[in-house]
Amino acid sequence: MTGRPLIGVSTYLEAGVRWGAWELDAALLPSGYHRLVQRAGGIAALLPPDAPERAAETVARLDGLLIAGGPDVDPARYGAQRDPRTGPPAPERDAWELALIRAALEARVPLLGVCRGMQLLNVALGGTLVQHLDGHAGAPGVFGRHAVAPVPGTRYAELVPEVTSVPSFHHQAVDRLGAGLVVAARAVSDGTVEAVERPGPDLVLGVQWHPEMATDLRLLHALTRTTAPARA
Repeated sequence: MTGRPLIGVSTYLEAGVRWGAWELDAALLPSGYHRLVQRAGGIAALLPPDAPERAAETVARLDGLLIAGGPDVDPARYGAQRDPRTGPPAPERDAWELALIRAALEARVPLLGVCRGMQLLNVALGGTLVQHLDGHAGAPGVFGRHAVAPVPGTRYAELVPEVTSVPSFHHQAVDRLGAGLVVAARAVSDGTVEAVERPGPDLVLGVQWHPEMATDLRLLHALTRTTAPARA
């Protein structure tokens, strides 16, 4: 890798978005994500939903991948019946981001999942989700905060060895772990899984909270400073 690393960031796909005089369908992303990548020394490339078969070609051009937060994962993706409190599905995002994750794992491209992104990482590896829990979100449109403790011996604990207060907005969480994943952090209050990772030389990390709403760059530095295997 020469120069600033190129970090792909997945996006929302929303109908009827309004800005200025316009109301159009739009691929969009809260600005905290690209600014976080930029502050950590990377170049942010937004990756709106595309055909899943194009994921490998897309990932091959990246130095790192960030799967952003967003709507609930369709429970059908992990073989569960829909809980009435689960939000409406986002099939294009689910298909595209699962394909991106699998391509990144195959190509050994550094990977960070945020909130929904962590849940999708777990689902991509055969895990399941808790479809509803209380106490991990603020009022609608407002991030809450709670304390998260690292699990000793994990890569996350090397990056962030202390208990931290993190911005959070979610009502789902990891249940059964996906193949090869380990718990890397838990909520101090109730033990909810707050970070997962895959041990080994490659960065494969998911966090349940929203680092793009904070100022700590340690997770993003791990993403932007980890070298992917040399391309052929």
